[in-house]
Amino acid sequence: MNMLIESQKLIEAINLDKKACNLDNLVYLLGLDFGSTTSSALVASTKISRSVTGRMQFSEITIIYKSEAVFTPFTNGNIDLCKISVLIHGWLAKSKISAHQLFSGGSIITGLAAQSDNASALQSLIKDIIGDSVIATADDPCLESWLAFMGCAASLSRYNTDEWMLNLDIGGGTTNAALGLNGDVQATGCYFIGARHFQFVPGSYELVAVSSYGQALLDDLKIYKYIGDSLNKVECTNIINCYIQMLEAITLGSSDSFNSELSNSKVAKLHQQVALKSQLQIKPKITFSGGVGELLYQFISGANLPNTTHFGDLGIDLARAIANSKILSADLHTHIPENKGRATLYGLTLHNTEISGHTLFLPNPNLLPLSNVPIIAKLSLNMSSEQWQNAFKLATSRKQGACIQIINLATPNLADVHRLATMIQEHFTRSLYPTEQPLVILIEANIGNTLGQYCSNWGETMLQLVVIDEVPLRHAQFVRLGRLQQQVLPVSFFGMH
Repeated sequence: MNMLIESQKLIEAINLDKKACNLDNLVYLLGLDFGSTTSSALVASTKISRSVTGRMQFSEITIIYKSEAVFTPFTNGNIDLCKISVLIHGWLAKSKISAHQLFSGGSIITGLAAQSDNASALQSLIKDIIGDSVIATADDPCLESWLAFMGCAASLSRYNTDEWMLNLDIGGGTTNAALGLNGDVQATGCYFIGARHFQFVPGSYELVAVSSYGQALLDDLKIYKYIGDSLNKVECTNIINCYIQMLEAITLGSSDSFNSELSNSKVAKLHQQVALKSQLQIKPKITFSGGVGELLYQFISGANLPNTTHFGDLGIDLARAIANSKILSADLHTHIPENKGRATLYGLTLHNTEISGHTLFLPNPNLLPLSNVPIIAKLSLNMSSEQWQNAFKLATSRKQGACIQIINLATPNLADVHRLATMIQEHFTRSLYPTEQPLVILIEANIGNTLGQYCSNWGETMLQLVVIDEVPLRHAQFVRLGRLQQQVLPVSFFGMH
């Protein structure tokens, strides 16, 4: 193609991208959270518009339905799918929003619920009821940590722009930790520390159930009690003290100290699912969320907590012990976050979906939705040809499609677009990438249509190419592209790391 004509087409495509009009569409988002202790739902309405910088965003968010938290139904250690089905249908009916009206959303199965043998069956049930507008994921601990930070501490973090913040989301089965600065999560971790590893007859310490992690702790402490036995005060105190030592170790530094410096390091290591790793020598401000976090903030505000083991677990004891820890309680009165008890649910509903619209490149809308698309690599213009080729070779093996993120190109010029498109074309051809297999390119810059047009020789080749732009890049393993609705596309990430 004549270079002058080629450059003119690129300029016209870029101008078209820049002129994409503002939107004012009302859409609905759904979040479903199934945890170790409780389950709940949230439905929000929001408009899709463009910010002053041109990026598409949700605006005028309104919560139109928030369910009461209910105990997650279990039968013989597995999730009761029949009762869950009744719950979901009931939540939709009360919200007065039908499944086909949903733009996007998510369902997350966490903690001990995610470790149930039928957690995958619950994912399938959610898809059957809701359809493909909502992504359902189980046992994605780093995603849960990210969601909890966004739902609980993000606003507070953006207000205190130069303060590092560590959010501990403590529920029934896990403590999800996320470290962030100015509203952006920098590191995540997850630990099997929670209130419901020991379950009691409410109002007593008579054991009715103990998780495998709880049993390991009993063995380590040489507490020989079984179902039907009651723990005494000293035994309960010893269990809670172990949890507090673990939580303090998380807040004080690296996973090395968590594994080696604790008196019960072997059992502590067992409780570590994903280590919170940070190379920074900092002392972050600490916030809390989750069911235990909600109890904690109630306690320090002077509110009366329910009686001991009111919920049939150690949540109340753990909240009081955190308040009495000098390390953990240091910021309780100065840094109080929002959405404490349901931080994951708010994060899931309001923050897990990004949007791309008029400037994306999507020659074949029938490709969508695309679920579980692995993010093969993060590539930049300054990487070697070998790195590019290795990424494309790996991508060819993914029959359901593959995704490549383009990094370090926030404000490209015409020459950058030309060079990037040439590299994509070259390595697409050299790798013998299957022409029928979807290839998703993610890029932050507002050049989706421009890049896609050039890569495909203005629609003549690479017919399964999708270029998603204006989407912030995340440290994730998979991406999901929803259906195109009102000329905008929901984009979700999971498998955070």
